[in-house]
Amino acid sequence: MRPFWRSFWASIFAYIVLSILIIVFINILIFSIGGSLSTKKPLSVKENSYLKMKLDFSIKERSGLVSSNDIFNPVMRNYSIKDVTNAIDKAKDDDKIKGIVLDLENLSIGMTNLHVLRNKLTEFKSSGKFIISFAEYYSLGTYYLASVSDQVYLYPEGMIDFRGLSSEIMFFKNAIDKFGVDVQIIRGTGNTYKSAVEPFMYDKMSEENRTQIKSILTTLWNNLNDDIRNDRNISLEKINEIADSVYTYNAIGCLKHKLIDDMLYEDELDSIIKSKINLEQESEISSVTFKKYLEKFGVKKELNTLSKKSNIAVIYAEGEIRSGKSEEGVMGSQTIVKAINKAKNDTAIKAVVLRVNSPGGSSLASDVIWRALELTKKEKPVVVSMGGVAASGGYYISCGADRIFASTNTITGSIGVFGVIPTFGRMLNEKLGVTFDRVETNPHSAMSMFNPLDEFELNIYQKAVDEIYDTFVSRVANGRQSLEVNDVHKIAKGRVWTAEKALDHELIDEIGTINDAISYAAKEASVKESNIKILELPKKENDQFLEIISELDIDVKSKNQNELSKLLHKLNNQLESSSNSISSKDRYQTLMPFEFLIK
Repeated sequence: MRPFWRSFWASIFAYIVLSILIIVFINILIFSIGGSLSTKKPLSVKENSYLKMKLDFSIKERSGLVSSNDIFNPVMRNYSIKDVTNAIDKAKDDDKIKGIVLDLENLSIGMTNLHVLRNKLTEFKSSGKFIISFAEYYSLGTYYLASVSDQVYLYPEGMIDFRGLSSEIMFFKNAIDKFGVDVQIIRGTGNTYKSAVEPFMYDKMSEENRTQIKSILTTLWNNLNDDIRNDRNISLEKINEIADSVYTYNAIGCLKHKLIDDMLYEDELDSIIKSKINLEQESEISSVTFKKYLEKFGVKKELNTLSKKSNIAVIYAEGEIRSGKSEEGVMGSQTIVKAINKAKNDTAIKAVVLRVNSPGGSSLASDVIWRALELTKKEKPVVVSMGGVAASGGYYISCGADRIFASTNTITGSIGVFGVIPTFGRMLNEKLGVTFDRVETNPHSAMSMFNPLDEFELNIYQKAVDEIYDTFVSRVANGRQSLEVNDVHKIAKGRVWTAEKALDHELIDEIGTINDAISYAAKEASVKESNIKILELPKKENDQFLEIISELDIDVKSKNQNELSKLLHKLNNQLESSSNSISSKDRYQTLMPFEFLIK
């Protein structure tokens, strides 16, 4: 036995030594990287500089680091729309910055924040400083932003993808039939516009869904065109003619129809910038990358600890709503309620602003969040600011607020409930020969994913869904005191509304920005505008190792982001959302089925 124990203890010792060496190595690596980062040259802005505004990063509601499953890009840094607008405000007042050159090859931003960014650039331009844009290619989204410029330039062989807006939905009905999967759908009675379940029911859109999507797209398209018309001096009729005829498939067409001011090569841009700054052509010009300027002047450290300095709490409620804790892309009721209670119980906080950007999700989790806000309302004002989408469960958690602000392009409403119950017994039997048998103490004790619900069981589920829908409608009626239950039902039925229509139907109080909501909350709480101090919740835990990796600024692009991988990712997300409906806690869903992105 002696040799065994000698080998055993030797192995343990070697393992301990190796572990210590690995830890020491990691710490040396971290300190080495940290030391190199600390010696970075500070940003220096020279006289007669311009900002080269390349928006090749993600713009979200809040800034922060996100770990990625992509081994080529393990860490992504998000910047908040507030960071970006802060930087533009600073540049507007910076005497050394004479203008902005927009470089808009890529753009990752929601429609609401795109509108906010464009308005901020309009403010910058009103100061007398120039904005010009250049691209080899403009998507609809990048062109919408570029159209704010004094001059828009395009590469001679480039184009503008200016063809209007569309929405395409995948339908799985034929596929699941072929696989032998049975899906039983339960919608709230009368919820004919609640279309999240349609991919499992039909092979194309229902007329109700087609109607609501058409209405939303038309409103969003008109909103975009109003801004383009004003800055490019093109009539709405002409804009639609350009889109209908696809005149912009080449640069010549773009110039002829006045969407651009000239065609030029990138190396010709310097002379135009020099003339804008009133420099001799032989002089050198200085540019500052917008990302560096943003990090220096735009990013403000979040206050996320209780402090006497804070008097208004802004709680970010983002992502699909589920029970439990929040994670990337998911709003966990446990996390949000904790944040709400923190704001409610802090006597220094005089009002709460809930920033909602959510398509909905679990009806139970939505109600848990709603209840926490109702209790907070008894203590201090609660104001909601809607982002790009605040629909279904996103509207559920909003409806009780003292006042609701929606952004110009907000999608909201979708007051409805559904449940999706897939069963796999037939598929397993037909494809693999697997059969099931069961023993029950009671007639319905074995409801499972391997056998369809019988008529009695379906009726039970239908009653549950209808009761949740009635509760949802009553929550809205109680929160929107000008509406009766019958009034709410007429505009509910799962239908989605734009901000303009939601205002007409009294589902919101005002169209405005998050800053408008904060100002209103401060006024209600008797806090002076000049004395507003924001506490941002939920608290964000910044991973120091992720911070270090992100500072390395590794620019390696994954080769896997082709159209097929994007399609599979979209399919996985939709199936994952639907699968949540069969979990015990989050069985019933108040979810909007689609999102509107502009690229």
